[in-house]
Amino acid sequence: GIGNGVVHGNSIHHVSVNGSLYPSKTKSRRQRWEVKPSEMANNTLNPIRAIVDGMKLTPNPDKPMIALSIGDPTVFGNMPTDIAVLQAMKDAIDCQKYNGYAPSVGYLKSRQAVANFYTCPEAPLEAEDVILTSGCSQAIDLAISVLCNPGDNILVPCPGFSLYKTLAVSMGIEVKLYNLLPEKSWEVDLKHLESLIDERTSCLIVTNPSNPCGSVFSEEHLQKILKVASRHCIPILADEIYSNMVSCSCPSMASLSSDVPILSCGGLAKRWLVPGWRMGWILIHDRNDIFGSKIRQGLVKLSQRILGACSIIQGALESILNNTPQSFYNNTIHFLKTNSEICFSELCTVPGLNPIMPSGAMYLMVGIDMDRFPDFKSDVDFTERLVTEQSVFCLPASAFEYPNFFRIVVTVPEEMMVEACGRIKEFCERHYCSGSHDNCEQ
Repeated sequence: GIGNGVVHGNSIHHVSVNGSLYPSKTKSRRQRWEVKPSEMANNTLNPIRAIVDGMKLTPNPDKPMIALSIGDPTVFGNMPTDIAVLQAMKDAIDCQKYNGYAPSVGYLKSRQAVANFYTCPEAPLEAEDVILTSGCSQAIDLAISVLCNPGDNILVPCPGFSLYKTLAVSMGIEVKLYNLLPEKSWEVDLKHLESLIDERTSCLIVTNPSNPCGSVFSEEHLQKILKVASRHCIPILADEIYSNMVSCSCPSMASLSSDVPILSCGGLAKRWLVPGWRMGWILIHDRNDIFGSKIRQGLVKLSQRILGACSIIQGALESILNNTPQSFYNNTIHFLKTNSEICFSELCTVPGLNPIMPSGAMYLMVGIDMDRFPDFKSDVDFTERLVTEQSVFCLPASAFEYPNFFRIVVTVPEEMMVEACGRIKEFCERHYCSGSHDNCEQ
């Protein structure tokens, strides 16, 4: 054959040109090695890591360390998962049916089990409305990825879980923070929320129950949030990983929505106390067929990037959801409520601190009256010195873009909670300035 290639059937056979297999390029070759990380990598920042890594954390050698900072309920060994959950995993392994690839969106049977578990008359679910993911973090990642383009903006609660910003910024999506109001048990400042919306707003994130606040929105307040989303035609990403870990009623966002389409993100991590198992899900609540087939197809395509969640845990999922006894859930809620009450009542009496009683999740936020603590420049400084002097580590709320507060995780054993609160009280009494504000600032 003559020329650049001869076609035989469907294949092209390359033929020598200028004595070499391919035409020589006129472009100059690179003169030296220069391999740089991508913009996406450089733009991926975790605010919690950025703050904690910069802190000088040297505990008092005379006091054992108590870390009230880690949002992992398994750390202290006092909150094991239920025996039924472990048995479901053992059975899934022993049957040897779940060693291969599952469909990228999950096994149909496992998706059906999740649909059956969460369906309700106000927000019915079928298997095709469920996408299984590698933890709730991947569910959030897929939901943002399918709804938003670079240059769009998303509305994120402040204080709020730092992952939303980490993911969005790395994708070239602007983050607009809407305020939660501590004096109203962390309800959304609805006027502020609405003022942030423009034509490039592609998603509203609502975290309920809240990390880091431990707050739970009332049905009435959720309705008001939905009205704002409806007025401006903005879909909602409902982060409901802590759903049902509450000491009050906590309806799902989807059960109250008449027209706003919702991607609800959840998983096994918190309610079943197995965050390392990395099993999450997206529940697609498509009011009035607004998402339609396009968003569903988009989620399927995006799920194919990592070929889905762990097959063994998918295999155990139906049994986990159907066989975990109600008493296990009740015991978890009772423990968290008791610990929250201990922590709140202890810290209420501490001068200069303003704890805000939570109703759900595993957290409690504490305000610091910084004017009364002239020894410290910031919440980061305050919490750093609390480690140095008392070996108690709480997360400064600057990590959640909310200065002058700190977050306490209430999953520690009860006696450690009491001990930690005693140490916090001693620390505050030592550094508290009771004079006039002017005197304190000198």
